[in-house]
Amino acid sequence: MPNVIFFYRIARFLFRRKIPILPDIIKGIIFVLYNCNISYRASIGKNSEFLHKGMATLILDNVIIGENCRIGMNVLIVGKGPYKNVPKIGNNVWIGPGAILQGPLIIEDNVVIAPNAVVNNSIPKNMIVGGIPAKIIGNISELDYDIFKNESYKDGFAQFLEDKRKK
Repeated sequence: MPNVIFFYRIARFLFRRKIPILPDIIKGIIFVLYNCNISYRASIGKNSEFLHKGMATLILDNVIIGENCRIGMNVLIVGKGPYKNVPKIGNNVWIGPGAILQGPLIIEDNVVIAPNAVVNNSIPKNMIVGGIPAKIIGNISELDYDIFKNESYKDGFAQFLEDKRKK
């Protein structure tokens, strides 16, 4: 079965050619098949994709998403009243599952947004953010690997948390 971006691109093509009704029908098909609401009025760049078929994802009208972005499931990219502007996302952005991007904000290039983060402020390039509300927790240029390659080459598990409570 074709993925959600395939249907989005068809609806976007028809919308840009001012063909009525069909984009809304395809948007309905996307909702039924993938349980997500991705507006054909949003702009999604080349090679961007929805992980896990975009399940439960919501992207409003006029949102701009750059190229080579990865968007996890259950992501909400929405506006915030009373502002007219909606989020604008740069290139090479990874948005973790459950993240919420709300308001008139700009996410610059090469940003990683941790799962379940609530982003309500703009984020400069090369940052890693997480939390509620999202805060900068790292810089991708300080990592010893390319976080965007999503490689799986190491064996083992993460270390155990340390109990730092006073005894």
